[in-house]
Amino acid sequence: MVFIAGPRQAGKTSLTKMIAEKFRNSYYFNWDIIDEKRKLVENPSFYENMHLKDDSTPLVIFDELHKFPDWKNYLKNVFDRDKENYKFIVSGSGKLDLFQKGGDSLAGRYLLFNLWPFTLAELSGPNLNFEKFIKNPLEINLKKDTSIQIWEDLKLYSGFPDPYLQKDTRFYKIWSNTYKKQLLREDIRDMASLRSSENVEILYSLLPSKIGSLLSMASLSRDIKVSFDSIKNWLALFEKFFMVFRILPWSAKISRAITKERKIYLFDYASIDSKGAKFENMVALELYRAVSNWNDKGLGDFSLNFIRNREKQEVDFVIIKNNKPFLLIETKLSDDSPGKSLIKFQNMLNIDAVLLVDKPGICKKISYKQNRILIISADHWLSYLP
Repeated sequence: MVFIAGPRQAGKTSLTKMIAEKFRNSYYFNWDIIDEKRKLVENPSFYENMHLKDDSTPLVIFDELHKFPDWKNYLKNVFDRDKENYKFIVSGSGKLDLFQKGGDSLAGRYLLFNLWPFTLAELSGPNLNFEKFIKNPLEINLKKDTSIQIWEDLKLYSGFPDPYLQKDTRFYKIWSNTYKKQLLREDIRDMASLRSSENVEILYSLLPSKIGSLLSMASLSRDIKVSFDSIKNWLALFEKFFMVFRILPWSAKISRAITKERKIYLFDYASIDSKGAKFENMVALELYRAVSNWNDKGLGDFSLNFIRNREKQEVDFVIIKNNKPFLLIETKLSDDSPGKSLIKFQNMLNIDAVLLVDKPGICKKISYKQNRILIISADHWLSYLP
């Protein structure tokens, strides 16, 4: 089976229906539709009743099925019985590989792919070939000049398809408020059996001010006056529903590195007030999308991390390739000179580095000892990210 997971309203349903158009026979099931839900409960093999147009293999799409309490056992039985006769796509706005601990394992029965909101690299294309990027991540092409307007639009409207395509500030604000309420007051509350969503909403409202900083759950616990475990569980729910993503520190080969504290970022970043925090969040999502897609495609074992030591020296991001540091990435709003921390950690790790500046028309390469640093406008470099 193919699993497609990602944030609500990122385009999963549209994508699965586009795929269905390539099949002569297909059936779309949505757990959120009462009549569809009744069909499954009454007859687990309900899709056998679809009207076939020819003898080609039918496609069955299960949308939001993870909300069905016994969804893993159900899919296991469906796949084991009908894998020779049907193709299956399962899509959902929760992390389908982690969502529930109960039920039989689906290991070996599915491939998981993630669908994220629009990113600059996707919208501006064409991108660098992956092999060329891995060989030389500092390669640039100065002829591309369409990315700056897309980058500015993403700042205003986020990468979610509806507000991005509308390009209307008032529409974005209405959409964003509705989006948050739907997730916090309906999806998360229902799935987690929360008695009150008020404190959960307060927690989420505090997160934009935490972007780019180490996230202290103890501090959040004191601010909201709830237990540490509650904060921990609610943040985990935000991740499961793709409201946020967190990245870990990288500590190998880094003296006095921090090892536990994480940094948090939002998928809906356009409402972040701080220009610096919004910029870092946008870069984080561009990199997170790339690393996730490379892993989904089997191109390697990648992760996105950051570096920080106990002296508070930090580099915003480091891409890890097969458990080894591959590329350092730092963000600055307008200063196009590399900071001492970037130079220090680059010399320590002996890898290339990129300084992304949120200002157009910047591109230069400098060297420190044997290492290179590319200083470039963020929109330009990110638009080529494979």
